[in-house]
Amino acid sequence: MRDEYCMIDYLDYNFILFFLDNVFLQGDDGGIFSFMSQNRQALGSDDPIVKGAILSLFGVTGFGIVLNIFNSMVRKKMVDQDKLQRIMKETKGWQKERMAAMRAKDQAKIAELGKKSSYMNKMSMEMMQMNMRPMMITFVPLILIFYLVLPQLFSYTVAFSPISLNVIPGNFFQLTCTAEQALDVEHICFGKENALYLWAWYFLSSISFSGIIMKLTKTSMNMS
Repeated sequence: MRDEYCMIDYLDYNFILFFLDNVFLQGDDGGIFSFMSQNRQALGSDDPIVKGAILSLFGVTGFGIVLNIFNSMVRKKMVDQDKLQRIMKETKGWQKERMAAMRAKDQAKIAELGKKSSYMNKMSMEMMQMNMRPMMITFVPLILIFYLVLPQLFSYTVAFSPISLNVIPGNFFQLTCTAEQALDVEHICFGKENALYLWAWYFLSSISFSGIIMKLTKTSMNMS
């Protein structure tokens, strides 16, 4: 089982993953932002300004990198990195001691560490709040760029995968066009099995470069 520190480490990614799928990025299923998809099956344009697979790939990736840099700069400005590192180190150490005591069945040590549970929960909550605060600022630019800029520049699908990336059952999180969609002449995926949606390539690009950019800007969630 991962400790609490690791859970917080991946909080941003898990939150984004859930939020993108369930709230606003998948066209007609876009929740409170679905009106911005203009009743299309996915975000994108029939006549995009940027044409060609290579330009689209690098263009969308570029937007992902720029927004990641923006997110990191906001985080650097709003989050006390020294305090965050101290809290993370303290909670990590406590969790490590607690797990060691439980494995050794040292009831005295478990009881002693248990007295700090409330304090550690408070520290974990503070750490969560520190990490969520920048997202309140970066959320608006993300929405505006994703709905007002990217769909005008790029097509509905911008890349191809050799295999299907729809690994979650029930079409809960569709990244690529399905075989059925590729056979539907009225669907944007017609003739494009395993093509990646615009939002999916943006999401994957952003996730891929996020860790690197956070390390370069010294806003990484990992303890230094």
